[in-house]
Amino acid sequence: MRGRLVSASAVVVASVLLLAGCSLPSFLGGGTERSEPTGERVSAELEPFYSQVLEWERCDDKLCATATAPLDWSDPGAGEIELALVRRPASGQKIGSLLVNPGGPGGSGYEFIADSVDYAVGPRLLERYDVVGFDPRGVGRSTAVTCFDAAQMDDFLYGIVPAERGSDEWIADVTEANRAFGQACSDETGELLANVDTVSASRDLDLLRAILGDERLNYLGYSYGTFLGATYAGLYPEKTGRLVLDGAIDPTASNQEVNIAQSVGFEDALRAYLDECLSGTECPFSGSVDDAADEVARLLASVEASPLRGSDGRMLGADALVTAIIYPLYSAESWPYLSDMFESVMFGEADVALAFADLYNGREQDGTYRDNSTEAFRAINCLDYAYDDDPAKMRAGAAELAEAAPIIGPYFGYGDIGCAQWPVQSEAERTAITAEGAAPIMVIGTTGDPATPYQWAEALAAQLDSGFLVSYDGEGHTAYRKSNACIDETVEDFLVDGTVPAADPRC
Repeated sequence: MRGRLVSASAVVVASVLLLAGCSLPSFLGGGTERSEPTGERVSAELEPFYSQVLEWERCDDKLCATATAPLDWSDPGAGEIELALVRRPASGQKIGSLLVNPGGPGGSGYEFIADSVDYAVGPRLLERYDVVGFDPRGVGRSTAVTCFDAAQMDDFLYGIVPAERGSDEWIADVTEANRAFGQACSDETGELLANVDTVSASRDLDLLRAILGDERLNYLGYSYGTFLGATYAGLYPEKTGRLVLDGAIDPTASNQEVNIAQSVGFEDALRAYLDECLSGTECPFSGSVDDAADEVARLLASVEASPLRGSDGRMLGADALVTAIIYPLYSAESWPYLSDMFESVMFGEADVALAFADLYNGREQDGTYRDNSTEAFRAINCLDYAYDDDPAKMRAGAAELAEAAPIIGPYFGYGDIGCAQWPVQSEAERTAITAEGAAPIMVIGTTGDPATPYQWAEALAAQLDSGFLVSYDGEGHTAYRKSNACIDETVEDFLVDGTVPAADPRC
């Protein structure tokens, strides 16, 4: 299993975001509105795309539009895809557009801005920017990756493999399940499946910049969105405006290096949770942090050997329980919910843990899936990394993970199986991105980030020719809009005024 790089605080975002009201803000007029492209020179085959005039329609209290992009950027005449956009116009004197990506890969920037723009960005940015959310190719409302129906997805995500983890029989069963998933994605998605890589999405980003009428890209990317933004800067350094990359990914990290860093990050976050839990009065654990960590390991081993049945008939195995543990670890504000979940599993109850795993996987209470984030996550990552499903190499990698993170690591192994069975094989190389000639780029790292460890932000800031590091000493995934005035002011001073700190403010 590989932890998904999700953006913002997981449980908090899921539970406390306020949907926008129905009244129309004073800065939104009636009818439609047009965005005029920059009119810049491009090749003849790209000119129809770069000369698009976006027609914005009112959708609740925001504006929505659909752009078209080449299916295959290497052959722009081979077909088109759609990209869904939502825009909250600037309430004051406009600087330009600010495109926002919430991470994933597979996260919906459209839904992020449509549902929670006031959470996504602060008041200063709402005043000075048209804030634009978009679904990258393969995601959500854009031309999307499609694979399984809900029942098939349940079996794929929650099904129990009875054989011993890592055995030949277990590998064969997991391989067949992933082969069937990949084949369904190929059958249902078609040619798009080969064209959802991050380089293609970055070219889409430049197209959106141009047809929104911006000479340079202003961008806020969280988590995976930092890789998308850095890739853009590497491709189009001369077109970078003000880029903020929060919860950075190291572009040079291999799949195994990502797995190790994330398993260690989540295990560190788990131990930080246990330390806080044990200092309270309603903790389901006792003794030292090491004692509690051992209890978590025993709990995982127990449901691995004897899965728990939920009230809907689904089984809670170790993989689903790991997902349920990881989900609240994205935000320290969610740790109390983690205590409730652990206590329920200790009493042999599966429903709370399954509900947490469902939130992570985008599964609704009625058994449907609210989006295609799982499918898009797999499709994009399979094109962005290289994979090797040789059993000997996977077993060695699994042993390395278990040594690095004894509680979480054993369940992060053998992830190469999924993409090694993918219908489209990757040719990606993980290399440094320098973006020589780009404008200053802000890279934010959180010292206790479990999903995108702090050292990745240090690495990306050092790689980028114009990168500068902003550090947040705290817990949780990403830093901006997490009630830290130092981070928020630093980000907004940069995006509004172009202010680059003289030194890392160490917020």
